[in-house]
Amino acid sequence: MERERESELVRLCIEAACQSGESVQKWRRQRRSLERLPAHLADSLLRHLIRRRLIFPSLLEVFKHNAEAIELRGENSVDAEWMAYLGAFRYLRSLNVADCRRVTSSALWALTGMTCLKELDLSRCLKVTDAGMKHLLSISTLEKLWLSETGLTADGIALLSSLQNLSVLDLSGLPVTDLVLRSLQVLTKLEYLDLWGSQVSNRGAAVLKMFPRLSFLNLAWTGVTKLPNISSLECLNLSNCTIDSILEGNGNKAPLAKISLASTTFINEREAFLYIETSLLSFLDVSNSSLSRFCFLTQMKALEHLDLSSSMIGDDSVEMVACVGANLRNLNLSNTRFSSAGVGILAGHLPNLEILSLSGTQIDDYAISYMSMMPSLKFIDISNTDIKGMYPSGQMNVLFSAYCFMIVYNLFLHAYGYVIFPSSVLAGFIQQVGAETDLVLSLTALQNLNHLERLNLEQTQVSDATLFPLSTFKELIHLSLRNASLTDVSLHQLSSLSKLTNLSIRDAVLTNSGLGSFKPPRSLKLLDLHGGWLLTEDAILQFCKMHPRIEVWHELSVICPSDQIGSNGPSPSRTSLRASLVKQKQDPMPMSHSFLDQRLKYSREELLELQYSSLSLARPDDSSTQDAMGLR
Repeated sequence: MERERESELVRLCIEAACQSGESVQKWRRQRRSLERLPAHLADSLLRHLIRRRLIFPSLLEVFKHNAEAIELRGENSVDAEWMAYLGAFRYLRSLNVADCRRVTSSALWALTGMTCLKELDLSRCLKVTDAGMKHLLSISTLEKLWLSETGLTADGIALLSSLQNLSVLDLSGLPVTDLVLRSLQVLTKLEYLDLWGSQVSNRGAAVLKMFPRLSFLNLAWTGVTKLPNISSLECLNLSNCTIDSILEGNGNKAPLAKISLASTTFINEREAFLYIETSLLSFLDVSNSSLSRFCFLTQMKALEHLDLSSSMIGDDSVEMVACVGANLRNLNLSNTRFSSAGVGILAGHLPNLEILSLSGTQIDDYAISYMSMMPSLKFIDISNTDIKGMYPSGQMNVLFSAYCFMIVYNLFLHAYGYVIFPSSVLAGFIQQVGAETDLVLSLTALQNLNHLERLNLEQTQVSDATLFPLSTFKELIHLSLRNASLTDVSLHQLSSLSKLTNLSIRDAVLTNSGLGSFKPPRSLKLLDLHGGWLLTEDAILQFCKMHPRIEVWHELSVICPSDQIGSNGPSPSRTSLRASLVKQKQDPMPMSHSFLDQRLKYSREELLELQYSSLSLARPDDSSTQDAMGLR
């Protein structure tokens, strides 16, 4: 309790010290007290000043005796003057100036001879060239160095062989050749090596055996088709490569824990995983790859993360995924040929699954009932599917009974050595069974998931009435909706979600009156109203004044809590409609071919009447719910 009070007191002190430029000027003169400030408090104060744009080069001098870690990523004002002050920091061990475009090779001269610096991130500092590397060679303490997408050539990269203590080296996007890689083999302490987009081939990759501690290797977007057997390797990225065999067959199998093979083309699928110790693999990404056979999954019992999105897998291979079993925590099947029948076959096999992504698949509302049989689910993405929020109850009962019978019968046949039904037969059978009777709300089935925190229902066919069960999801934190048929009713139904922090309700028919009377949950931090074409800028601003803690996104106005300093402070800053439209032209959003501008349904007079009048906000009772679903 005392520690909590102390941390809260420290937080309040730091907030007060960073409140404005005037408050900074008051305490910056107390140099002796600042020099005695503990390192972790100095780092925290400095972070707050940087975040609020209250830091400037001469103020840095105040922290030179105690600051140990400085994060300046993306700060466009950082230049040679800043680096000159940073070079005087006696105990600085970590400096991040990634994406600081004004940092040049000559500016790095100020870092020459630093005795404590261990971590330096210069990623995407385009003006850092070979000349800058000569300044860094004097920092013998460097252990971690990030140089991705800088101005280095092969000659400059070769100079790094002098930094014998390097354990982390990021050279992604640089012209690393086979010859340059050979010159770096003296860096025997390397544990992390990123060569993404380099010019390394199979000949150069053979040198990787000379790094005895190498545990992470990124060779994405390279010409490597086969790697030597690196016994220490744990994480490997070969995305966007053409692979013959991931590893050669000599020696013991590599104890790989994570493999990323996104968008990879396989020349020989049968030998791709032949020389890998698959029983230790916990992370596998084969999304958008050329794989057509998935038998290898049956040997990967330790998998926790499996990404099969945009691959050729479908219901006919669902039993391979089911074989992974109880360890699986994250499963991505987005944009595959999976249907509700496939999800049904998975149910019961993945008891510890926490994240399930089925966006862009062929599933419908029957899949939701099968998801309710996965008790550990925390995040569900069923966006861009045929989900309507309702299904015929009679058909579901018959369907479920038939499914259970087929599974039990399958197990019986298998136990006595008979030929079992393939999953494709089960899927076809399930889809054909049943007769439509009464309709029920499918989302009700998710009420059994006590851990559900995130739900994505964007680009589905749900309506106000079918979303009614969501009002009872007390653990829901993130909810995403995007549907032109949703109105103020849906917005107000979500007021009861006591833990909701992020709400996206896009392209909905929301009115000024409906937004004004909306009582958001106390926990809400972000409200995304993009596409709310009836809302006016004044109505959004009025809502933000009433709820200053909430960040609101809309084409007409983007308002952050940091813009609202207090009731007596300035009005919230916002982007203009003109600026918003310009941004949309520069960065157009994808639009469905079936998109219909809802304003076309109304005359000008009707639009004005809608804008300033709330749609029905009454909580739908049984009769109104049935009306909304077209049952009466």
